[in-house]
Amino acid sequence: MTESKKKQLRTIEEPFVALGPSGVAIRDRLKHLTPEDDKVLRLVGEHLGHLASLDLKNRCADGLDHTSDSWAARKQGLTADSSSRWAGAITKATHDQWALSRRCQLAHIQGLEAGVRTLMHRLAQPVGEKGTKRAPGGYRSKGEWFHKSRRLATLEHRLDDTRAEREAGVVHVVRGGRRLLGNRHNLEQAQLTEPQWRRRWEAERWFLAADGETGKRYGNETIRVAPDGEVSIKLPAPLAHHANAPRGRYVLACKVAFRHRGAEWRDRIGANRAVAYRVHLDVERGRWYLTASWTKPVVKTVPLESARAEGMVGVDTNADHFAAYRLDRHGNPVGDPRRFFYDLSGAADHRDAQIRHAVSQLLHWAGRCGVKAIGIENLDFTAEKTREKHGRKKRFRQLVAGIPTGKLRARLVSMAAERGLSIVAVDPAYTSIWGDQHWRKPLTSNKRKMSRHDAASVAIGRRALGYPIRRRTAPPHDDQSDRRGHRTAQAGPGDRGREGTRPPVTERAHDARSRIGEQRTREPSASNTVRDARSSGTWQQMSLLDTV
Repeated sequence: MTESKKKQLRTIEEPFVALGPSGVAIRDRLKHLTPEDDKVLRLVGEHLGHLASLDLKNRCADGLDHTSDSWAARKQGLTADSSSRWAGAITKATHDQWALSRRCQLAHIQGLEAGVRTLMHRLAQPVGEKGTKRAPGGYRSKGEWFHKSRRLATLEHRLDDTRAEREAGVVHVVRGGRRLLGNRHNLEQAQLTEPQWRRRWEAERWFLAADGETGKRYGNETIRVAPDGEVSIKLPAPLAHHANAPRGRYVLACKVAFRHRGAEWRDRIGANRAVAYRVHLDVERGRWYLTASWTKPVVKTVPLESARAEGMVGVDTNADHFAAYRLDRHGNPVGDPRRFFYDLSGAADHRDAQIRHAVSQLLHWAGRCGVKAIGIENLDFTAEKTREKHGRKKRFRQLVAGIPTGKLRARLVSMAAERGLSIVAVDPAYTSIWGDQHWRKPLTSNKRKMSRHDAASVAIGRRALGYPIRRRTAPPHDDQSDRRGHRTAQAGPGDRGREGTRPPVTERAHDARSRIGEQRTREPSASNTVRDARSSGTWQQMSLLDTV
């Protein structure tokens, strides 16, 4: 096969240093609450949750006709039943929820369009037509072709309806979560009873969140937390009779002490800078929690050259573990591969804890290695989850859908910034294939077992360092000819300039002084070890010796 007929590889993006986190969120448990505290929190959450549901309903009814005047009118209507700050927090949360629904709606339309294009292409192919790496072929049988034609009609109908809803500004939002709503009709599968589901559903629909205000006392007037941990809440107007402190405030009997980032939080509220708070109930455990969050300027990333100065740790992300390998600044693997496992089955809290634990282990090991950066693939599976793209590969679709790329990336960037490590994102193209091809066998020994994931981590690290994934050029087998095939890093037969002028040669020591500033070049010459090669030298007739 000639070079022109080979498969053209897609363009590989250059690696870059990921931006640091733009926000912080810390959480602590509200311990030792009295029955009165629990009662007041439930009443406030239920009352404000009812107002938030009504406000979201009004916002969805406005659709694309929403204006700043209608926003002000909604806020004014909520103020009488709560307070001006509670009304502002509710309307802002409503606006953010509607905007998020619009973005999800657009992503759904793009997914339907991709599915329709794939189905139309495959239905147009003859039955049994084999596909290529670039485009899929036809379906295997007439029965499968018929079922896919029915599915195409279904997707086209969904696409038309969704497009019409988007043009009209209609969105579908469920306060409390669509998944929890679906569990109501599958209680046995969700392992819930009707009272358990009801308690969870009501708690998810409560509203107990307040945005911060810079310049106000301790950064928040609605939910205020003092430096000593005292928590006080501004009660809505209908519940003001439950206040146990001046100006309609209720002070909880417990105190919070943020263990993580506590010093940073105290410095912030000491300067009266904005801090947002959210109070929520874990129904399964029966525990109340307080979450504090604030924004921070995006951390300026270090230059890519500085991140590469001490080498790199290449990380390959998989469905159940991180595969990591340390590389020095020249791109050479050092030591043995490491793996950090996590379990992504179970509840969301369990999965999140597993990710945090694996990321912590990875960062601790990277710190002991002495590197300044971690190379990781810039994964994005948003277009890789459709069953029209992968056909019958249900297991592969589940594998791709099970990797929380967004959460992994956010966790890794945030936690690495706290330890002074940079994250270098690289293009994931061909890392697994080329890593397995060029690094798995050379690094395998009697005492080291290499998997394709370990080899992929080496490939990711070399790409993050700016080196090609391929290993250095191997010496010829028999002699300097290419009888065994094309060399690894050698110029191809069709590459222009491969016979160009060689670089300047070093001047001799005895005449270097007389030729300072001059550069001599020489054309390529045949090697002395190659037989029957045409010599590049020239013959010169020497004059006869003068014997007289």
